[in-house]
Formats: sequence, C-alpha cells, structure tokens
Amino acid sequence: MIISHSRRFIFFAIPKTGTHSIRRILRPYLGEGDGEQVALFENRALPWPDVAALRHGHITAEQIRPVLGDETFNAYFKFAVVRNPFDRFVSYCAFVSASTNGSFATSPRTYMKQILTKTRPYDHILFRPQSEFVVDADGRSLMDFVGRVERLQQDCDHICDTIGVPRTELDRVNQSSHRDYREYYDDELIALVSEMYRSDLELFDYAFDRDAANAERQPA
Repeated sequence: MIISHSRRFIFFAIPKTGTHSIRRILRPYLGEGDGEQVALFENRALPWPDVAALRHGHITAEQIRPVLGDETFNAYFKFAVVRNPFDRFVSYCAFVSASTNGSFATSPRTYMKQILTKTRPYDHILFRPQSEFVVDADGRSLMDFVGRVERLQQDCDHICDTIGVPRTELDRVNQSSHRDYREYYDDELIALVSEMYRSDLELFDYAFDRDAANAERQPA
C-alpha cells in the first residue's frame, strides 16, 4: 500500500498483480509525510502500529479506512490493479511451488488441484480473492479506479495522469515463470477456480477464455 497525502491518493497493492512495478513508478513522487508499507524487496511500514504489525503491504480498504477516517478516505483517489483469476492462480501456484517443493514445474495441474482441494491456504495473503482488498462489508467496491494487468501500461498511464505525475514505462518485477494460463486447465480445475474466486469473476467481469483453451496443455 502507498498513501500519498501530498498527491491525495491511496494505492491498494493486491498480490500478484504487478504491484512492485507500480510502486517503482510512484515512489519518486512521494512527498514528506507520505507513507508506504511493503515487505518484499523493501522493508517499509505505515506509521500506525496495528497496520505495521500486519508485516506485509497488501492492506484492504476495510483495514485502512477507519485508520484514515472517512473524510480523508473518501476524498483521496483510491485505485488498485486486478488480474484474471485463472491467470493469477497459475502465477500464485508457480510462485509458491518455486519456494517449496517445485511440484508445479513437473505436475502443474495436479499441484493446482491439490492447493484448492487439500491445502486450501485461506490464511495466505497471496491466495485470497482480489475482491477482499477493495470492497466494503456489503461487497461494494470502494475504488475510484480499478486497472487490469492485461492492459497494465495503459491503465498505469491513466493513473499517472490522474495523480499528476509523468507517465513512465513499467519494469517487470517479481514475475513468476509459467506458460499461458489456459494451458494448465481442464474442466475440473476451471470449476474449482471459478468457485474459489467467484467474487472476483463477478465483480471484475472476468471469465475463462475457452476460445483459446485448446492450446497445447501442460501434463496433469
């Protein structure tokens, strides 16, 4: 998360959506009194003990709103970036597997199904639905703008224009290694991901691109 009082914006950093690339664009324009919370590559915390104690930078709108107060929260430009849940889940599995047993590389579909049916790591911040970071208690979006990974440069240009900083070409940071997400899925896995991330699919109007699903698949 980045909170800029000088430019009156809040960036909600949803995991696995290019957040570190966006942070690199925004950091040079932060003023005195602005704050950032991040734990990967950098170690920075916002100036509130309860927020800093989370020890990660993926803070939800419902967590930060009472800290800032409704007047400030409502007045600031609030934005986040989201990603197709089917693609994001592949990225999550590749990232987690690379730091543990490497099973995704050898049996990706089996590994992905195991995560959804056996491991079910609901407490892992990277696993949580994207919608949880941007909605209120009634499931309504609190964002003024939601960009998409699929058109990230275009949407980052819009963000820069809105907050009054120069447009900057994005770097690719912390990118996991995997092929086109559609190559990893069968019907069972599509159904499992659809159920787990139903709120994301509905709120952000995403779907599995079945027209391209006949591409060469990874082995199960």
